[in-house]
Amino acid sequence: MPEYGYFLSCEEFGPADLVEQARMAEQAGFSSLWISDHYHPWNDAQGQSPFVWSVIGALSEAVSLPIETAVTCPTVRIHPAVVAQAAATSAVMTNGRFRLGVGSGEALNEHVLGHVWPPAHIRLEMLEESLQVMRRLFTGEEVNHHGTHYTVENARLYTIPDEPVPIDISGFGPAATALASRVGDGFITMTPDESMVEQFRKGGGAGKPVIGGTKVCYGIDRAECVRTVRKLWFNQFLPGEMAQILPSPRHFEQLGPLVTEEMVSEKAVCGNDVDEHVSALSAFADAGFDRVYVNQIGPDQRGFFDFYRTKVLPQLQQG
Repeated sequence: MPEYGYFLSCEEFGPADLVEQARMAEQAGFSSLWISDHYHPWNDAQGQSPFVWSVIGALSEAVSLPIETAVTCPTVRIHPAVVAQAAATSAVMTNGRFRLGVGSGEALNEHVLGHVWPPAHIRLEMLEESLQVMRRLFTGEEVNHHGTHYTVENARLYTIPDEPVPIDISGFGPAATALASRVGDGFITMTPDESMVEQFRKGGGAGKPVIGGTKVCYGIDRAECVRTVRKLWFNQFLPGEMAQILPSPRHFEQLGPLVTEEMVSEKAVCGNDVDEHVSALSAFADAGFDRVYVNQIGPDQRGFFDFYRTKVLPQLQQG
């Protein structure tokens, strides 16, 4: 039976709200926290994007739950040597309860310094090399690295946890899943796809955690919930590679009319039907996931946590 955690959205909420949500998540019975790592929100209606490492510092003092980034891109906007320092410090502050979730990133966040946004296969090459750099730094030894994409000279982390930070790799297709199975400490994906779980485990990921996440919108009025999802998170219904290649929130907003309320109503978990929420999360259990994170879209956070504490989590925990 999977563990269930709460997914903090840095795109939709500021630091104080995220810390308060983490407190409510712990009180409601969620076992761990995911937190997104963005420079921009997906659209202006979401309206936030705090620096994730500052928020993690606050979370480490506010709650005792394990924390993982979902996900950090350690390749373009921030050099992997700097990400390694941030992750190591986060692990120390949480007494070893931190995991670094990484992925190949989106132009939305990573192109902001003016670098060329590479094609997918190059991004995966960069991601693999960044893991090599970070893992060497996690040892606390001096690192010199002259690779294809990164150079590190005389770098040493002095503040490190007792054990190296686990690094989980995000994948949405066969190539990234293969990379996760070969070099990751775990696998992250956002759909309950049993075939991808099987590929990961057969490719070298046996015994390593498979971690997923989903978004819902709890509320008494289902139609209002649908409108909330359509306004704030229409981007998650856009097909293909657009999420990886569009460079700014306004470009996503230009595609907003392609997503209708009918599409949202058919595909998103909206409203207060307990069975609908339980079914959506149980799909991850059926696909073989070890940990599942759920995010509440919109302002009714307290209602969501009360609903999950009293109605949803007890059913999920019964198996």
